[in-house]
Amino acid sequence: MVGLTGFEPATPCTPCRCATRLRYNPTFAALRDSCALQECGEVLTVKFLDWQETFFVAEDFSVMRKIRVAVVGASGYTGQELLRILLNHPGVELVCATSRQYAGMALWDVFPRFRKVPGADLQFTDSDVAAITAAGVEMAFLALPHGVSVNYARGLVDNGIRVVDLSADFRLNDPDTYEEYYGAKHPDVALMQEAVFGLPEWYRDQIKEARLVASAGCYPTSIMLPLIPLLKAGLLELEGIVVNSASGVSGAGRKAKVEYLFCECNESMHAYGVPKHRHLSEIEQELSAAAGEKVVISFTPHLIPVNTGICTTISAKLKAGKTIDEVESALATAYDQAPFVRLLGRNHPADTKNVTRTNFVDLGWAWDERTGRILLMSAEDNVVKGAGGQGVQSFNIMFGFAETEGLMLL
Repeated sequence: MVGLTGFEPATPCTPCRCATRLRYNPTFAALRDSCALQECGEVLTVKFLDWQETFFVAEDFSVMRKIRVAVVGASGYTGQELLRILLNHPGVELVCATSRQYAGMALWDVFPRFRKVPGADLQFTDSDVAAITAAGVEMAFLALPHGVSVNYARGLVDNGIRVVDLSADFRLNDPDTYEEYYGAKHPDVALMQEAVFGLPEWYRDQIKEARLVASAGCYPTSIMLPLIPLLKAGLLELEGIVVNSASGVSGAGRKAKVEYLFCECNESMHAYGVPKHRHLSEIEQELSAAAGEKVVISFTPHLIPVNTGICTTISAKLKAGKTIDEVESALATAYDQAPFVRLLGRNHPADTKNVTRTNFVDLGWAWDERTGRILLMSAEDNVVKGAGGQGVQSFNIMFGFAETEGLMLL
């Protein structure tokens, strides 16, 4: 092993006796890669002795291979976040990033923040299933507009490539609901119904085995995480759940439209998508599944003049005899071991400034004795936990990495 002082050389891989490559992961002080031939999948053990003035003491770490990854539609806000995370993920080899607009340009030419980042000299290519497959891709993230991902997913999964889709194309189970909210019949109902809903805190086991994960949307994540454990515990009345959410402008995507110009958004806040925002379809699907019966909510999204972040406030009626203590217990049971859900406690509202650029969701709650209603408050980054970061969280589960791998961003 050449050029890595402070490490004991690993024993060659027993099944194939290959020479093993090792790589230092500064985030977790771990070593991850595969046997050089990547044939036997053997997990090796090496010993970490010291690193730069003995910052760490001897510990054992596993050696794992990198997964060959593509980002399809990599030039939007979600695509940029995916690139930021994946370029620093110790288990990822980014081999393909597509953008029709920027085909032939290097990642760092389009996103100068990536200059001198290893791997950011990769050139954008056109979006083509055959070319993605030919690149030896094992995992593809689809960061495409709604209605476009469906044109790629079938070809990718049929070629043995696992997929995390960040659009809404595969989140619903019912084709009639899809047609109601999206105004057209779904072109691949079988694949839509096969897809696993990508909310890792509640579908971890299903995500692990999935060919296709339909990552939960930004607003839905901020709403479902507070409500699902309380509905499962039977604490809430199902009628009269009211949700107000406010999102940064990046939630509209990276496109030039008058309503998203600085002078239009700055010093302005307004509701939109009323009374039936498209995200209601997946929100009510998952809340109904948690409650075991149909749940209908009132949801009003708002646009606020910030780049990223979603702040959600939920008001709901507790069932007779239920208490705020039971609410706290249900949330703690659900999320004490969830690495990206932070419970703030009673009377602590969540604040977007504490979660932007991270994969965390902060949850707070309060009891309004005057109205007999519980208030649930959440904050997240809409393009990280609400999109790219959550997609990588599912990727980690799918390929056996620690769920937090590459995602402890602050």
